[in-house]
Amino acid sequence: MASIEKNQKFIAYAKTLKGIPWCEDYERMISGMLYDSFVPELVTERTRARQRVTKYNAYFPEDATAESITGEREAMLRNIIGKLGKKPYIEPPFYVDYGCNISIGDDFYANFNTTFLDCSLVTIGDRVMFGPGVSIFSATHETSIQSRRDGIEYAKPIAIGSDCWIGGDVTILPGVTIGEGCTIGAGSVVTKDIPPFSIAVGSPARVVKKLEPVPELN
Repeated sequence: MASIEKNQKFIAYAKTLKGIPWCEDYERMISGMLYDSFVPELVTERTRARQRVTKYNAYFPEDATAESITGEREAMLRNIIGKLGKKPYIEPPFYVDYGCNISIGDDFYANFNTTFLDCSLVTIGDRVMFGPGVSIFSATHETSIQSRRDGIEYAKPIAIGSDCWIGGDVTILPGVTIGEGCTIGAGSVVTKDIPPFSIAVGSPARVVKKLEPVPELN
């Protein structure tokens, strides 16, 4: 269900991100309220994001080396992602709705065909790995047919803690938090929060094993 008031904490955090398309509907969007996804500011930013991602996905010079392509792709990523830590690597192709609503920590790796529908805030910790085909869906719609006809939607934030491994073809749905140190088995659909240091599999994903917690790294 959509929220009925703005989330001032999320709005304040968004001010630390790059490339935000500030407008009334943007604030409603990241707050989980119903909003119009076709206002000019949001349409323009989605168009820019697709231009940047298309360039990233197609970029592979004939004289590229492993070192050169890593550095050049990282520079491109910093113009796509709202907040990005050290040593990120995303295998192309990948896709975003906005890019600016994504925060990623250090040492992130994503395999081919990652999709971020980042209409709400998507926060990822350090040392997180994605298998191929991972889908992060923060966007959703009302079940009301007229609402969808009118182009109205809403979104819920997604958070993934540090030291997580998200297996291939995993789908993470709106509003989900995955705690630190988790493994999500390939093909799972995560519909509810997963507590830290858990292994979860299935559709919907369920915890099948608990892991021994490890200390945080400085």
